[in-house]
Amino acid sequence: MAGVTTPELAAAVSNAGGLGSLGIGGADPDRAREAIRATRGLTDRPFAVGFFTHAEPQRDAAVEAAWLELLAPEFTRLGAEPPTTLQPIYPSAAVDDANTARLVDALVAERPAAVSFHFGLPAPGVIDHLHEADIAVLVTATDLAEGLAVQRAGADAVVAQGVEAGGHRGVFTPDRDERIGTLPLVRQLAARLRIPVVAAGGISDGAGIAAALDLGAAAAQLGTAFLLAPEAATGTAWRERIRAAAAHPDTDAAHTAITRAVSGRPARGLPGRLAKLAREGAERGIRTPDYPLAYSASKALARAAAAAGRPSAFAAHWAGQAVAETRELPAGELVRVLVDELRGARG
Repeated sequence: MAGVTTPELAAAVSNAGGLGSLGIGGADPDRAREAIRATRGLTDRPFAVGFFTHAEPQRDAAVEAAWLELLAPEFTRLGAEPPTTLQPIYPSAAVDDANTARLVDALVAERPAAVSFHFGLPAPGVIDHLHEADIAVLVTATDLAEGLAVQRAGADAVVAQGVEAGGHRGVFTPDRDERIGTLPLVRQLAARLRIPVVAAGGISDGAGIAAALDLGAAAAQLGTAFLLAPEAATGTAWRERIRAAAAHPDTDAAHTAITRAVSGRPARGLPGRLAKLAREGAERGIRTPDYPLAYSASKALARAAAAAGRPSAFAAHWAGQAVAETRELPAGELVRVLVDELRGARG
C-alpha cells in the first residue's frame, strides 16, 4: 500500500476502531516523520507505519542495458527521452547504514504504536531499539521458514501474506516463493509459532476475516478493500480499473497476475503493458533487473505516459485477487461494515 495510503486513510481506519497503517515503503526518515505527525493530527488512536526491507540490488550492466533497450521504443512512442541508467530509488531498512539509523531515531522519537517490515527482516538491532521505545514490530512472511525467522528475530507478530494479496509479495528472496494461499498459510503459522499471526491477502469482507480468525489468526490485514476509499491516494485510472473489475467480475477486467516486470520483485496487480513487454523480452533472453532498479525505469515510463495523456498505459495498478469485491465507501464506514459482517459471520 506504499504510495496509496495517506494520513487521512490511516486516521479514518484508526478512528473507526481498526489499526490504520501508513505504507511508507522506502526507509525515508523525513517522510516517515512528516506522515506520522500528520496522522497524529487527525487521530489520537494507535496506528502503524510500514517499510521495505529489501536486499541491496545486484548490479549487472548487461542486464540493465538490455532492459533499457527493451523499454526505449516505448519512451520514443511517448515522445520522451529514455533513461540511460537505472537507479536504486528506495533505501532499505534491512541495510545497516546511516539512513537506517536515522529512521530508527525518527521512529523512536515519534513513537507510532507499531512498525511493520516487508521483504524480510530489518537490520540487526532495529527490532530491539523499537522495543525499547515500546513500539510493536510486525514482519511479513509468506511461508513457514520465513515465519520461524520472524519469530527468532523477536518480532511481536507475523503478517501471513498469502499469494492472493495485491502489491508486492513479501518474500525474503524473490526467486524463492512457494505461493501459499492465505488460509493454509495462516493455519500453518498459527499451529507452529508462539507469536500472533495476522492474515493478509484476498480478504475483502467480514466472512473472510472470520475464516482467518477461525484458523488461528489474531487479526486480519486488508489493503485492496480500501483502494476506492476517498481518503486513499488511488489514481483516477487505477480507480476506474477497480470499478470495472467490480462491475464485471466474470471478465478479464477482474483478472490479476503476479509480475516482476514493474519493479524487479514479484507483485500482484491488474496487468498492463509492462508485463507483456517482459514476456516478450524473456523470449529473447532479457531478464528484469533487481528491485528497485527496474522500478526506476517503470516509474519514468509511467510519468512519460501520463504526460502524453495516457495515464493508465504503464502505471502500476496493484490489486489483490478479491479486487472485484472492493466497495466504494469512506474508510471509517467500511471498517464499521466489516465489523458488522464479522459479527454476523460468527453468530
